[in-house]
Amino acid sequence: MASREGGKKKPLKAPKKEAKELDEQDVAHKQKQKEQQKALEAAKQKVTQKSSKKGGK
Repeated sequence: MASREGGKKKPLKAPKKEAKELDEQDVAHKQKQKEQQKALEAAKQKVTQKSSKKGGK
């Protein structure tokens, strides 16, 4: 009988990555990024609100 080895074989599963311990600098950096993202979102909302007020003459 013919073997059924046609097509792609499934790749082996990659081992799980070890959880990295975050030091104080990493935590501070992530916190800073979150604050910048919030500020960016707030700025976007202000711009869209201003543009919608101007356009509704």
